Amino acid sequence: MPKKSDDFIQKVLSEFQRIVQLSAPAANAAYTLIGSILFFSLLGYFFDSIMKSEPILMVFGIVLGLVVGLFQLYKFMNKK
Repeated sequence: MPKKSDDFIQKVLSEFQRIVQLSAPAANAAYTLIGSILFFSLLGYFFDSIMKSEPILMVFGIVLGLVVGLFQLYKFMNKK
């Protein structure tokens, strides 16, 4: 016979799993936004170090990453 504490733990874990599954699309959109900003800013930094044009391409990369990330977020918000 299962203990009451085991039943409680099972209920808590089931509820936690349900909450994580419901929040997964929002987390995916946030990771996409952050990832695109990081990717394009690092790409800009890399090309800045090669071309010796220090902050210009990195700033352009940050702006481009922000635009791409916000576009992906917009697509996610209007999917439904």
